[in-house]
Parts: sequence; structure tokens; C-alpha cells
Amino acid sequence: MNPAALKLALVGVLALLLFTAGGVWKVQDWRYGKQLVTQALLHQSDLNTISNAAAAQVRTDQDKRLALEQRLSTSDQTHHEILTNAQKNQARLRDRLATADLRLSVLLDATNSASGCSVPAGTGASGVVHGGARARLDPAHAQRIIGITDAGDEGLIALEACQAYVRELNR
Repeated sequence: MNPAALKLALVGVLALLLFTAGGVWKVQDWRYGKQLVTQALLHQSDLNTISNAAAAQVRTDQDKRLALEQRLSTSDQTHHEILTNAQKNQARLRDRLATADLRLSVLLDATNSASGCSVPAGTGASGVVHGGARARLDPAHAQRIIGITDAGDEGLIALEACQAYVRELNR
């Protein structure tokens, strides 16, 4: 073999080797490309599933929050109405006491001789109150007593509202 033919054969073998390597490279590219596409589709499917589950959870949480807000609003309105009614009743009672339309009295303990207080008994047979002897309270003292009971009623109503609020939150 002459050197030119040897060079030509060597260039041919080298070209064949490069062509084969390029073909193998291309086949691997196709195969790995398919695997990457399959992986990308599976990954996208997983992401969609996770995204849908998260969106459903958010909707569920929002629905729960909305229901809780509605229950709390209803409870708040109920307790506000109760408080308003109690305040109106107390105002009416104070007005009746101020106009002497209503008088507060207390029962006297007639059996307690140690008290040493001789408060005259109220009207006997002409009164409509049944029971023991009674003494009428001064209107100013009656107003203070009504004020104290008013504050107590408001406190009890506020306590009931707080308890209802906590019950709704823990529900």
C-alpha cells in the first residue's frame, strides 16, 4: 500500500468512526430526551396534583373561617341585643324609682332582738305585700342598688359573650 492509499484508508476509518460516534450520540440523545420528557411530564403531573390539593385546602379553610365569622357575628348580635334589653330594663327601673312609681323595700327580721334597731313596720293590713314586716328604702339608696345590679348584669352578659366566643373558636 502506498502512503496515499493508507492516508485515504485512515481518513475513511476515521470518518466511519466519527459517523458511528455521531450516530450513537444521536440515539442516546433521543433515548435520554424521551426519558427527560417523561420525567418532566410526571413532575408536572405531581405539581398539578399538589397545587390542586393546596387550592382545595385553602378553599376548605376559607369556608371554615367564613362559617366561624358568621357564627361569631350572630353570637355578637345576640349578646348585643341581650345587653341592650338589659340596659333598657335597668333604665326603666331607674326611671320608675326616680318618679316614685316604684319603691324598693327590704324584709325586716322581726326575730332578731340583738339588732337593737327599732324600725317601724310598714303598713299592716292595708298593704298588698305578704310576708314579714318591711322597711322602704330611701330612693337614692335604691338608685345606687339598681346601679350596682346594672353593672353586675352587664358583667354577666359580657362574661356570657366571652364564653360563647371561646366556645365558637374551639368548635
